[in-house]
Amino acid sequence: MRKIAFHLNCLEQGGAERVVTNLANQFAANGYEVLIATEWYGENEFQIDERVRRVHVGLREGDDKKHRLVQFYLRVKYLRDFLKKEKPDILIPFARRALYRGLMAAYFMKVPVLISIRTDPVGHYEELSDKLQIPILFPRADGCVFQTEGAKEFFAPRLQNNSRIILNPINPKYIGVPEPEHRNKTVVQSGRLVDFKNQPMLIRAFVEVHKKHPDYDLKIYGGDSFDGTKEILEQIIEENQAQDYVHLMGASDSLEKEMADAALFAFSSDWEGLPNALMEAMALGLPIVATDCPCGGPRTIMTHEVDGLLIPIKDQKALEDGMNRLIEDRPLAERLGREARKIAEKANGEAVYERWRDYIEELCSK
Repeated sequence: MRKIAFHLNCLEQGGAERVVTNLANQFAANGYEVLIATEWYGENEFQIDERVRRVHVGLREGDDKKHRLVQFYLRVKYLRDFLKKEKPDILIPFARRALYRGLMAAYFMKVPVLISIRTDPVGHYEELSDKLQIPILFPRADGCVFQTEGAKEFFAPRLQNNSRIILNPINPKYIGVPEPEHRNKTVVQSGRLVDFKNQPMLIRAFVEVHKKHPDYDLKIYGGDSFDGTKEILEQIIEENQAQDYVHLMGASDSLEKEMADAALFAFSSDWEGLPNALMEAMALGLPIVATDCPCGGPRTIMTHEVDGLLIPIKDQKALEDGMNRLIEDRPLAERLGREARKIAEKANGEAVYERWRDYIEELCSK
């Protein structure tokens, strides 16, 4: 059975880290030898299967005092030393800087590199360092996994032609949850409190919805990203005297229970990669109104008027109208929710694992 090595910064709870953890655990459960090479250890990390081996390839004691360029060289060297020692059949780096390190470390080595783009490339792969590294390093990638067509179209044709689009696996606890007999008069959202999710627009839109439907409330689940967003949201709530009907719930490990009987899910992001929170809401069968944000994540998994409502980004009135429509037209809402559940057929863990497995086997065979 093949030896697979994943590489990323750490396993701190986030979208890319969740996908790597899930994939590593599934490959290990299916008999593969799996390693995860990380730069550092986070405080609140995803749990890996005991059969998955974690290896530190980041800076060592004393390296933090060295020049930044020396540190960059050492990060690549330590990863290359890891590849020489472990001799994996394939290296799979996740997220921007890990991609560059992986491609550099595997240079002149007989280790295929499968890179994975996990966010909207616009604004995230456009710095001077990206423009210098991408033309040199990305042609050396043996393959690439994108999450959306929009992300794929950003890059050169050679990378596009040697790639796959693979969805994120949905946590199984969100799949198969029974449809509630009665829905609460609650609008929900889940995700970190962070600027690009545009939760201020959601609260302002809901303040207007509440004027028309005073028996409804809004609950936003998600931890603080400490970028100032939480304070902005608290200020908006206070300014509108909305403390009784807009609630910041904090992070939760039981969203499959707390959100399952909500009236609808409102997604307000200005940009995303492929949003796990939106996929989980679909798997729960929630009626959804979502911004059609770049790089096309919602559009990749949803079809307007079929399994949800898609609206323009940064359009508060459209978000307000979408929530009102789902509140007032319950037959429509329930139909959209039932259709949304079908996301689990193509994004369950086994289906996603099989697509990754087949692609990895294809690249290794070459």
